[in-house]
Amino acid sequence: MAGNTTPTDFGNPVINWIDKRLPVFTMMQKEYGVFPTPRNFNYLWNFGAIAMVMLMVMIASGLVLAMHYTADTKLSFNVVERIMRDVDYGWLVRYIHMNGASMFFIAVYVHIFRGLYYGSYKQPRELLWILGVLILLLMMATAFMGYVLPWGQMSFWGATVITNLFSAIPLIGDTIVTWLWGGFSVDNPTLTRFFALHFLLPFVILGVVFLHIAALHVSGSNNPLGIEPKSDKDTVPFSPYYTVKDLFGVCVFLIIYAAFVFYAPNYMGHPDNYTPANPMVTPPHIVPEWYFLPFYAILRSFTIDIVIPFTDIIIISSKLGGVLLMFGSIAMMFILPWLDTSPVRSARFRPLYQKFFWLHLAVCITLGFMGAKPPEGIYTVISQICTFLYFAHYLIVLPLLNKYEKPLPLPPSIHEAILAQKK
Repeated sequence: MAGNTTPTDFGNPVINWIDKRLPVFTMMQKEYGVFPTPRNFNYLWNFGAIAMVMLMVMIASGLVLAMHYTADTKLSFNVVERIMRDVDYGWLVRYIHMNGASMFFIAVYVHIFRGLYYGSYKQPRELLWILGVLILLLMMATAFMGYVLPWGQMSFWGATVITNLFSAIPLIGDTIVTWLWGGFSVDNPTLTRFFALHFLLPFVILGVVFLHIAALHVSGSNNPLGIEPKSDKDTVPFSPYYTVKDLFGVCVFLIIYAAFVFYAPNYMGHPDNYTPANPMVTPPHIVPEWYFLPFYAILRSFTIDIVIPFTDIIIISSKLGGVLLMFGSIAMMFILPWLDTSPVRSARFRPLYQKFFWLHLAVCITLGFMGAKPPEGIYTVISQICTFLYFAHYLIVLPLLNKYEKPLPLPPSIHEAILAQKK
């Protein structure tokens, strides 16, 4: 049965021959060529393309590293050193992969906060947002497992601390930890399964990214004004306008990325991870990679056991409370479309929301700094205050803004707003 897709004449006989039998080029032209896109994107919209490029870089460099890696507690540390010293350009591939994780998270975090500022999670883009948060969750799992693979001191103790958190879950916690470890301690089975999952999950992320892009092309892109295009004057074809703009943004980002790879490759790492894992020696201060630090600070901010009054029965231990808060911080982003029900999307027209957004960003950055500090004294107090402010933003501030905030009037259309700016 003939398909409904009308082939496009590309002027190249080979491409036309393929496209008539498998209309992949027609589909690409429709989705990335003539696809109507709001004409007022700024450079913050580059970070979706940047994140996609970084995912491809991470998969490609990871495949090369996997060809030389051995998941064995007696060999892994020395194998990584061999890659660095004896494999041709192995140092370059490893530094690309190691720093690529940080650059990938930078791109995704900017992408997320841009969505928060411009209301990209609101109707009809709720599922698009949820898929994006799911990508973040998968990235965190993948990065954590990858951090274990070099089998240095921070790798081993980071794996021990983080996997032990699941033991706080009532009834099934110890079973989950035993399954994660593949035994009764972090050892060779743990490293083997973490390597397998670290290899597999990027392809799962790629599949969810495909769904994310598909959802984007169904609902259309949001824009800095937060209003839907009303006519052809409000849009331009995606190519060449945004392909060139994305290419420029990607090139600038890659220059910064290359500066870290060649001039400061270990700047975002931890020196303890260049010491072989030793279960008998605990590092003085166990910290995860920087992109986990805000969540780590939230985890450690819960410091008391909640008990039934006048008894010694613990309802929620400090350990379980921290785990619930950490996962709850991510759950807030999943349910955000239903917490912020204001009909106005962009913070440009929500003066109160705009102020609380910048406060929320400052809180997240402060939590990152607190996650790198020892869990004691003033650092714990600041972490607890920031944790309260983090959850208050979603559970108190947004519902109150929905009720009492008076947004500014929206422009009638995108192109009229652009013309008004030029006058």
